[in-house]
Amino acid sequence: MTLTRTAPLVTPAVVRRKPRRRDGWATAIMVGPATVLYTVMLIVPVGLALYLSLTDWDGFSANPAFVGAANYLDLLDDPDLRRAAFVTLLVAAAGTAGLNLLGLGFALLVNGVSRANTFFRIVLFYPHVLSALVVGFLWSAILGTTGAVNNLVTSWGGEVLPFLSDPTWATVTMIAVLVWAGFGVNVVLYLAGLQAVPHSLIEAARIDGATRWQVFRNVTLPALGPSVTVNIVLSLVTLLKTYDLVVSLTAGGPAGQTQTVAYLILWNSFHDARLGFGSAQSVLLMLVTGALAFVVTRLRRRGELAVHQ
Repeated sequence: MTLTRTAPLVTPAVVRRKPRRRDGWATAIMVGPATVLYTVMLIVPVGLALYLSLTDWDGFSANPAFVGAANYLDLLDDPDLRRAAFVTLLVAAAGTAGLNLLGLGFALLVNGVSRANTFFRIVLFYPHVLSALVVGFLWSAILGTTGAVNNLVTSWGGEVLPFLSDPTWATVTMIAVLVWAGFGVNVVLYLAGLQAVPHSLIEAARIDGATRWQVFRNVTLPALGPSVTVNIVLSLVTLLKTYDLVVSLTAGGPAGQTQTVAYLILWNSFHDARLGFGSAQSVLLMLVTGALAFVVTRLRRRGELAVHQ
C-alpha cells in the first residue's frame, strides 16, 4: 500500500491576495480621464464663479477688486432679481407639471409595439431635437404680433392676440412652448419605466376584475415611482436654468416681464459688464437648484416607500 501526501486544507479566510501595484495603476488609468474631465468642466468653473462673486470684476480689468459679500447683499435689494425669481419658479412649477402629465399621457398611448406607435414616438420626440433658439424663433414667427396666427385672425376681421406682447400671455406662451419642446424626453423615460412594469401583475389585476383606471392607479403608477422621480427632478433642473428660448421667443419682454434668472445673469454679466454680480446670481441659482432637487428627491422617495409599505 502506497501513501499519498495531500495538500493541507486552506480556508478562504487564510488566502489573501496581495494588492498589486499594477492594479492601482489600472484603476488610475480608467478613472483618471473622467476625474480630470469632471474637475475641469465642473469643479474649476464652480470655484471660479465663487471667487468672482466676491469681486466687482467687469470682465476686462486684470485685477478685480475684492468686495466680499457686497454682491450678495445687493441681491437682496434687486427688484429685477425678485421678479425674475418669481417668473423662474412659475415656469419651473407649471412646466414640470405640464412636461410630466403630457409625457406620461402620451407614453401610455404609444406604449404598445406597432409601426404606428414607432412613428408617433419619433414625432413626439422630434421637437426636442431642435435647438431651443430655433424653437423660439419658430414660435415667434407663428405667434408674434405680425406672425402667422395673427395674420390669419386679422384677415378674418378679428383683433390681434397678444401672445408675446402682454406679460401674462407672454409668460403662458413661453411655458407652453417649453413644454412642447421638451416633453418628448419625458415620453421616452416613461416608456422605459412602463417596459419594466411586470406584465403578470397587470394580468392578475385584470383577472380580478380591475378596471383600466384601477390597474393604472394601483399597479402601473406605483411601479413607475423611480421614473416619476427622475422625470420631475430632470424637468425641474432644466426649467430653472431656462435661457436660450427666452432670448429667441420674448427677449425677456415685454418690459422685462418674462426674464428668468438665467437670462438676467447673462444680461448683467455681459450687457452691463457686471461679471462679479452675475457670478453671485449664478451661485445663488446653483444653490437653489440643488436644494430644490434634493427636497423633491427626498419627498418622492418617501412617497415611494409609503406606497410599497
